[in-house]
Amino acid sequence: MNHLDRITVEPEKRGGKPCIRGLRITVYDVLEYLAAGMTEEEILADFPDLERADIRASLAFVAERERRLVSIPPG
Repeated sequence: MNHLDRITVEPEKRGGKPCIRGLRITVYDVLEYLAAGMTEEEILADFPDLERADIRASLAFVAERERRLVSIPPG
């Protein structure tokens, strides 16, 4: 399964932000928990609807988005 298949965007859910498998948990929620120092195990314990692959999908989604950014040469 492609990790990015786990990311859904629905205009009526969470303001159209990228979510995990149609849940109300956004990619950015997951990233914020990781950035705050939570482990994958802690996130999965706090959010039983999430799966380990969902965390990986969040990271893959943001990595792909970052790759698509256009570099602006220094002025």
